[in-house]
Amino acid sequence: MVETTISVIKADIGSLAGHVVVPDFLMELARKRLKEGVQKGIIKDYYVANAGDDLELIMTHHKGEDNEEIHQLAWDIFNEGAKLGREKKIYAAGQDILSDTFSGNVRGMGPGSAEMTIEERKSEPIAIFMADKTEPGAFNYPVFRMFADPFNTAGLVIDPNLHQGFIFVIQDIKQSTPHFVEMRCPEEMYDLLALLGSTSRYTIKKVYRKDGLVAAAVSTDKLHQIAGKYIGKDDPVAIIRAHSGLPAMGEVLEAFALPHMVAGWMRGSHIGPLMPVGLKDSRCTRFDGPPRVVGLGFQVHDGLLLGPVDFFEDVAFDSTRQRAMEVADYLRRHGPFMPHRLDEESMEYTTLPSVLTKFEKRFSDQEIVPTGKTTDTSDSAE
Repeated sequence: MVETTISVIKADIGSLAGHVVVPDFLMELARKRLKEGVQKGIIKDYYVANAGDDLELIMTHHKGEDNEEIHQLAWDIFNEGAKLGREKKIYAAGQDILSDTFSGNVRGMGPGSAEMTIEERKSEPIAIFMADKTEPGAFNYPVFRMFADPFNTAGLVIDPNLHQGFIFVIQDIKQSTPHFVEMRCPEEMYDLLALLGSTSRYTIKKVYRKDGLVAAAVSTDKLHQIAGKYIGKDDPVAIIRAHSGLPAMGEVLEAFALPHMVAGWMRGSHIGPLMPVGLKDSRCTRFDGPPRVVGLGFQVHDGLLLGPVDFFEDVAFDSTRQRAMEVADYLRRHGPFMPHRLDEESMEYTTLPSVLTKFEKRFSDQEIVPTGKTTDTSDSAE
């Protein structure tokens, strides 16, 4: 059987009126170039979407993961779109383009990617989740709940096909070179949670059934690790297979019913609720947010995509969105104070350190007794 590869490659190459939404002309450009990719035999099928200000390229093909031709196609689209965006002076045009030279795939170059190669089952339902204004670890909580939490996924209890559990491949994204560890559930659940709870360091890369069938793939690209400074949020994507020995689609979606806390939001410096929204609401406004996630459902057959279903457009998630906004109201009242603002270590790659440097010379190893005189705060002060 010919294997099908699903590739989701995304980048922020510019948006309208700030970090809000991908403009239509970039969406049309991507559709045109991907259609040409089908005609040239590079890809089998495609869908173009956006998660806030991130352009999302969903592609199917038979070339496997990390294929240079596939990644080149996405890279060329992002570069052409960035050039057009600069001409039109849209905001942050080309933000995620961190290199002038393509090196074989987009990993380490700015764009994020999640890929999965499958042997198509009799029926192949998949979900693709795309987040905006957040970090790679934003999917740790829902993916864990999908594949390891019986309070979320009833099949782990009542479906004998799920009793064997799943294998989680975890990446330490703070290492300069890839570091991975395999954790098996349910037998290593507590150890797994010890890692996954540290969402800024340990992220889920893939999930497999115990017999080796791949069930989930997540992007783990960390922009500040690549660039050495803050240039934008990481905005992960995930591909999830459902049914037939895997969690049902309803169980997959149930994992997003709680708008859990994630890092990101304004200037990548704040904690906020991850709010599930439909495509029509995939635009970040309030305080550049709140962080949000879009979910699209497809049927894959012979490498083609049927769909999508806009999962979170459903009114069943209205209460989740309401709760998210209540949490957002509460957190915003904290202003610059933690826990709304990230901890100092997490702020290392944001714009805050450049503000703090001007105070370095004013610290003393002795307690200071104010004299009432005005303190010289100029850069030349000793």
